[in-house]
Order: sequence, then C-alpha cells, then structure tokens
Amino acid sequence: MSERILLVEDDKSIRTIVEYALQDAGFEVVSVERGDAALESVAHDRVDLVILDLMLPGMDGLEVCRRIRAERSMPIIILSARGEELDKVLGLELGADDYVTKPFSPRELVSRVKANLRRARLEPDRSELVRSGDLEIDPVARTVHRAGAEVGLTYSEFEILNKLAGSPRRVFTREELMNHLWDGNFYGDLRSVDVHVRHLRQKIEDDPSNPALIRTVRGVGYAFGGAEAPAQPQS
Repeated sequence: MSERILLVEDDKSIRTIVEYALQDAGFEVVSVERGDAALESVAHDRVDLVILDLMLPGMDGLEVCRRIRAERSMPIIILSARGEELDKVLGLELGADDYVTKPFSPRELVSRVKANLRRARLEPDRSELVRSGDLEIDPVARTVHRAGAEVGLTYSEFEILNKLAGSPRRVFTREELMNHLWDGNFYGDLRSVDVHVRHLRQKIEDDPSNPALIRTVRGVGYAFGGAEAPAQPQS
C-alpha cells in the first residue's frame, strides 16, 4: 500500500507541482486547501505524513500543526514562504519535524518526505528500558514516561532522546544528531537540533533552564547525564 501524504496548500499552482512530484515518487496524495479541512482529514483518514503551509484560510498553519501534534505522531513538514527564523522555531516547537521554505525544489521536498517517513519506520537499535531518576524510555514501544505519566514527544524529539540516552555521557555533535535523524542524508541548518533539544528539556527536565538530563557541551553538542566526557569521533 502506498504511503499517503496529506498536502495542505491553498495555492493551486504549488499544489499541482507538489502533487505531481509526490505521485511521480509513488506516493498517494490527498490535498486540501484549508486548515480546518486538514484537521478533518487527519481525524478520519489514514495519513502517514503531512505537508503543511502556514498561510491558510480557515485556520493558521501553526495552529493546525499544534492540534495535529496534540493527537497524532505522524511526521509534519512545514512548507511556507515565511522563512523568518521565528516562524521556523515556532513550527519546530509546536511539533513539526521539518521546515521547507518557498521557493523550493520539488526534488528536495520529495527527498525530505522520504527521509521523514524512513525515520518514522525505523526500528530502534536496542530493546532495553533506559531509566534515569523518574524518567523511563522504552525504545521498542517508543514511549517516554516521567513519574509514571506518559510524555508526548515528536518523532524527532524521541529519536534525539533515544540516541543520547543509548550512550550515556557520550557527547554527540549537532551534525551527528541531525545525520541520525536524516539517516545520514542531512543538509540544512544545524540549529534546528537546538530547537528540538529545548523542547525536549521543557518536557522532561525538572528545571529546563538548568538541565540535569540533557547537558550542553559548549562548542561541541549534547550528552545525556553524567560528568562531561570527550566527544566521540564520527564513524
């Protein structure tokens, strides 16, 4: 069965270009023009990934992203002419997994769709539970609990946390973490990993401004718990 992409875009010419590129790549595409229609489609239809414009009639794309992420965990790619850093940060913090700025290359967009879907399908590398204080990470079920309550994470947030927690004290560079998310094919702004980490800390740390679980190693990257350790060479 072909994977189904929900395209939320009110510009007919852009919608036609994206539909053709995705269908040519073997995907099934469902297109809607309004934000409220996108929520209806996600609620009632099978959707494997959402491509979401920000400037939409009916409901702003950022609000659509927030509402989808509150209920579902499929990858969300924002596709927007609003390329300001604040919009990108807001989109990622609301749960988007990727952000593509118009004008864009249809080939690049298809590549990002494939990478996000591949990442969503990846089986975890390990099966044992990871516990740190009241935090419990289950790589098989892809769940995180804190003090017994489940913590809702996006795909990107879970993958970063799972990667860091799988090698406690090891320092991962931003590039290593993004290449892990992109299955070795990342290209773009490495600062997006900082947004994901900040959002993670808000969800799992007692004091996000003074994190105890995910440490920043200045000038290098991030590590999970423990005293500072040297960065490991990339394999």
